Amino acid sequence: MSDTTIRVVQYGLGPIGSAMARHVVQCDGMDLVGGVDIDPTKAGRDIGDVISLDTPIGVTVGRNLSQVLEQTQADVVLHTTGSFFDLFEPQISEILEEGLDVVSTSEELSFPWLAHPEAAARIDDAARRAGKTVLGTGVNPGFLMDTLPLALTALCQRVDRIDVTRRMNASLRRGPFQTKIGAGMTVEGFTAQMKKGRMGHIGLPESMGMVFHTLGKTLARYESDVEPVVADSLVKTEHCEVQPGQVRGLKQVARGYTDQGEFMTLTFIAALDEVEDGDTILITGNPDLEIRLKGTNGDIATVAIAVNAVRRVCEAPPGLVTMRDLPIVTIW
Repeated sequence: MSDTTIRVVQYGLGPIGSAMARHVVQCDGMDLVGGVDIDPTKAGRDIGDVISLDTPIGVTVGRNLSQVLEQTQADVVLHTTGSFFDLFEPQISEILEEGLDVVSTSEELSFPWLAHPEAAARIDDAARRAGKTVLGTGVNPGFLMDTLPLALTALCQRVDRIDVTRRMNASLRRGPFQTKIGAGMTVEGFTAQMKKGRMGHIGLPESMGMVFHTLGKTLARYESDVEPVVADSLVKTEHCEVQPGQVRGLKQVARGYTDQGEFMTLTFIAALDEVEDGDTILITGNPDLEIRLKGTNGDIATVAIAVNAVRRVCEAPPGLVTMRDLPIVTIW
């Protein structure tokens, strides 16, 4: 596969999917051969127009995958539609039935055996029967709070605990992300929506599960909580306006325990006009490590890591895999 052009279908043409498709067009060794989106304003149009390229590329967006594959052949699908298993599992099954590999940014797919073991087994079985590979990845989950800390433990003789903090200025992110963190809501509205479980950052249980399982530790207890970050003054972005007293973002904290006590803490802070912006990984052990990252733009990094993983996935054995199962993913 390394010496051949990989034919890619982009499944989902929202902001991230469109950015991913544009990146595929720029990559040597990849060919964007199709796009899928249920939006009637996108279906039937040239994908170059839909993703805002300067010129059409002669590839039409279909409303479903079978429609696209009537016109072209493909090797792999880049899947960017939803976060939750009940929404994306039928789509992953559809892709596998068509005999294609999958790289998905669906957060719950990044390490599903903790929260969704039965669904994970179904996808793994379908992938093996199809002789294809499925990967869930992204910047987080997929890298910053799981793959990268795990790699860093290679420098340690002993690891007593791991703490990862991701703090971002959400004013620099796309509109749907600002909505996802509750920007512009009242505190009461934020609390009500969080109780429904479909808002905020998705992926902390998946990152926790990957780290514990890879290090051979039993996750005896998992705890998480979320609180709003409230604006003290007026905050304006391209996408929303937040009055004083309204929510400008959120803080989520997840804690994982072994039988001996707390082993891992994941802190996710995303808010408009957040002054501190960056990622910190602390590993306590022998030796103690502190790693700080600046510039990990979530949208750019998610597009990059998914596209960069395509060749690894196409070369991997069949089944549902995670980032820890692949050779190191590098720039394409």
